[in-house]
Amino acid sequence: MAKIKKGDLVQVITGKKQDKGGDRGKQGKVLDILVEQNRVIVEGVNFVTKHSRVGQSDRGSRTGGIETMEAPIHISNVAIVDPSTKKPTRVGHRVEEQTKDGVKRNVRVRYAKKSGKDL
Repeated sequence: MAKIKKGDLVQVITGKKQDKGGDRGKQGKVLDILVEQNRVIVEGVNFVTKHSRVGQSDRGSRTGGIETMEAPIHISNVAIVDPSTKKPTRVGHRVEEQTKDGVKRNVRVRYAKKSGKDL
């Protein structure tokens, strides 16, 4: 079971500080996960400038120019934010019993471990 999923609120825990132009300490929602490369794309973090060549679409409008977009960062550089304390935390799994239509099942559930002081 994955520790970080699409839609989770995460915080960047490594890199340059924000006052030096970095992203450490920023929080954002996970937009996409690149499983093969162990990377995640986080909303509002790690912006890059992309230049695209000018072309024409089917309707005749011109496309291209300079656009900024989020680039992927390594999954080890982010930590899930605990919803109660709003601090980065580690994630654990526990097995809970769930009943659906009278059938009992064991389901693995993610939960936030106790938040560290300066994790």
